[in-house]
Amino acid sequence: MKFPFSCFPPGLKRVTNAKAILLFAGAFGYNVLAAQTTLPLTDLSFFKSPGSTWKLAGDVKGDLEKNGVLTLTPGTGVLANITDFNNPGQDLVSNMQHGDVDLELDYMMAKGSNSGIYLQGRYEIQLLDSWGVVNPKAGDNGGIYERWNEGKPEGQKGYEGHAPRQNASRAPGLWQHIKISFQAPRVNSNGLKLEGAKILRVELNGVSIQENVELSGPTRGALGNDEVASGPLRLQGDHGSVAFRNIKLTTYDKPRPELIDLKYKVYKGKFETQPDFKKLPPDAEGSSVILSSNISKLENEFTIVYTGTLRVKEAGDYNFNLSLLAGRGSMTINNNVAVNVGQQRGRGKVTLPAGDLPFQLIYSKIFDFAKPALGLAIAGPGIREYLISDANVASGDPIDPILINAPVNTILRSFMDVDTVRVTHAVNVGSPSEVNYTYDLDKGMIVQAWRGRFLDATPMWHSRGDGSSRPSGSLLKFGKPIMALQTLSSPTASWSFDTAGTGYRPKGYILDASDRPTFRYQIYNAMVNDVTRIMDKNEGLHREISVVGAVPNLYMRLAEGFKIETSAENLYLVNDKSYYLRIDDSGTGKAIIRDSNGHKELLVPVQSKISYSILF
Repeated sequence: MKFPFSCFPPGLKRVTNAKAILLFAGAFGYNVLAAQTTLPLTDLSFFKSPGSTWKLAGDVKGDLEKNGVLTLTPGTGVLANITDFNNPGQDLVSNMQHGDVDLELDYMMAKGSNSGIYLQGRYEIQLLDSWGVVNPKAGDNGGIYERWNEGKPEGQKGYEGHAPRQNASRAPGLWQHIKISFQAPRVNSNGLKLEGAKILRVELNGVSIQENVELSGPTRGALGNDEVASGPLRLQGDHGSVAFRNIKLTTYDKPRPELIDLKYKVYKGKFETQPDFKKLPPDAEGSSVILSSNISKLENEFTIVYTGTLRVKEAGDYNFNLSLLAGRGSMTINNNVAVNVGQQRGRGKVTLPAGDLPFQLIYSKIFDFAKPALGLAIAGPGIREYLISDANVASGDPIDPILINAPVNTILRSFMDVDTVRVTHAVNVGSPSEVNYTYDLDKGMIVQAWRGRFLDATPMWHSRGDGSSRPSGSLLKFGKPIMALQTLSSPTASWSFDTAGTGYRPKGYILDASDRPTFRYQIYNAMVNDVTRIMDKNEGLHREISVVGAVPNLYMRLAEGFKIETSAENLYLVNDKSYYLRIDDSGTGKAIIRDSNGHKELLVPVQSKISYSILF
């Protein structure tokens, strides 16, 4: 048998530190083998004794002006807790008990509201209206709430809370999306805790805000201070109105496969083809309790052959992720090749019966650009991906990210990829308020905005780079880059995708005393001044367009999306409550919501000036 072979890719840098912990590739996407439940929310039977404040709805709408208000539309699919001062509500507890779990859902906070997700009823991920907060604390949205000890002095009762890395929260009345990957505590048959619970990851609105947080015990308000192998899902309901939808639970409660009777042989030499190792005398051999590259004393040009038994306790489909740094090899289970590694890493999916199955793994270290490292991870039915080797794992080409913060008003020009379109004349504007945006100089359009940290410039400045950067916070996209201003023969005429016939000429930008830009361009022989500023309380962006010169039948395309609905007078909700758009001053022009190629567009006629706000 020949090893699969391919040359070392040009431009791939040498790895200086091969020891790295394998990321949980299965936490949010790779492992689809576990038991997944999507709550239909057609009734409340998933929960025990729901109180009167918990209701089902077809839709829900918040109010930016009034605290605690959510308005329901009849139907099903949305779970809402509607409370007030006279009816504060109670928590909602599931009939289901869970251990290790991935939880994914959408939620909507009422203005000023407070709620929480308790894993096993004991460990709270805080849900809060944290709109506009710059430096979030453990009690803010996405935080891991504090533990509590009444016996401590005042001001010290709360301890061990974990603030989110950044505030990725949205405004009240908007849908937010959270993913939580939770590892339950390990307890023995006598209830003795062997290992604490762990929050493997929390992702809020597309941004990782918590990773690998070990919990020493239950947080404040837990169902109990004991730690158990399984417990209920609990939604806090006594601190304000909140709504949930699209609740998905992926449970991991099946026994893991084990490697037993593991033996190894080490052969010195560089093998371009795989020999019959049974006919070769090994340079070293022995037994091991775990797969590891450390059993070889050689740095290069050697092969390790592991043999043993994989004890599979439940039949099913298993995924294998094999990493062999600076080498190649293969893995065989039950006399069938499960993974072939032509260079450094490979994946395989195999259907396995229950029982003791013969196992073989071959790692041939042939390149000298890195130290030896071997890693094997397994995912299976009801089993989250885990390392069955030691943690000396092939990590690929680790790159320290080049992150740019904006402690003052900051501008960085770069390429910016917006979906499949590369904006080649992008101006990225960052602020210490952590509300940021990208302006396309070629179109006079704000193409995206985000809340949180400013930019990841790794693609631009690492090695030779490609000139692009990417947002580091919770991103809001405004559709394909397209001209913001255009003349139309009628309000129903199609919006053009290019600048032909407009006489568009970008004139760059000028900075005010606080280094905030005003963009300028010519169109239809008129001069346009385009000013965007961060709103008070960091609620979003306020934009004002001034046109110097008369342009008949001029319109501005304020928003585009699959759904645009009116929330209040001059206030609109875009893309299923992803953000608000508020028209502050349109002169005598009246906004129009129209259909365009299966999508919706919000247009407004422009005379000399228009101003509007994007709240998110």
